[in-house]
Parts: sequence; structure tokens; C-alpha cells
Amino acid sequence: MSTDRKIFHEQNLPPNLVQLLPRPMVFTNGVFDVLHRGHVEYLKKAAELGSTLVVGLNSDSSAKQLGKGPDRPLNEEMDRAILLAALECTSIVILFNDKTPLKLISGLKPDVYVKGGDYRMDLLEETRLVKAWGGDSLAIPFVNGYSTTSLVNKIRGNFS
Repeated sequence: MSTDRKIFHEQNLPPNLVQLLPRPMVFTNGVFDVLHRGHVEYLKKAAELGSTLVVGLNSDSSAKQLGKGPDRPLNEEMDRAILLAALECTSIVILFNDKTPLKLISGLKPDVYVKGGDYRMDLLEETRLVKAWGGDSLAIPFVNGYSTTSLVNKIRGNFS
């Protein structure tokens, strides 16, 4: 499937898209501001948990709500979406505007919800939502030494 056909906006999802996606469906979300090896390894592991990997991507306005800094995200939403969609392991990318993907998850009803290893899955509202219809939720361990924040600091010369 071509990259641009893998990208959707939450408000413009085709009505039958969810029914067309092979199950089990795995869902993850994030800003993915500067795509790096840690992201790719994480997404590959997430994709191995099911037949479809849906990546919920924070839009620029959504990412600003997360408090990562006034200049973040560094890359615009469509640039981030195209990079994610170009990955073989990613089935579709859906941009969302809210601070959290709760509304998107509620509509998709994924079988598995995953986040990176720094999250306490039992504390996330997303976990409670997915478990409400019998889904599972788990954290995938980080690849040590890779994070967007540390990469941005390295580029800026802030090695602290």
C-alpha cells in the first residue's frame, strides 16, 4: 500500500475502515517527533503482537498540549505521519487532535494497546478503556540510549 493511502485524520476515517482491518488489531500512539531507531524497534515489536498495527499520531496542536516545550514538535504532523506510514510494520497512521487518544481508541476498539516501557500501563485511562471490551494492554521495553529528547539535546549541544 502506498504511504499516502495509510494516513488518515481521525475526523475523516472511512466508516468501514475498522471492519476492513485484519484482527487482532494493535494500537499505539505518540508524537514520534524525530523518528529514531528506538521508535522503529518499538513499532516492529508492537506489530508482532497482532495482524494490524494502527499508530495514533498526535497532531501538532495535540502535541503542543503535552508540554514538551514551546518549539515542539520539531517536525510537522504530515512529515511525521509520512515517515511512520513508510515503515513496513505500520498498517495505518491516524492523526488525532485531543491530548489523549481515548476517543480514537473507543471507535477502533483495538485488541491490544501498547506504549513504551516508561509507562505504568495500569494507571492509563487507555488501558481501562481497552480492557472494558476484553482487550489487553502492555508496555514494550525501551531500546536503551534512544529518545527524542536526548537526541534533541545532543543536536543543541546540551549533553546534560
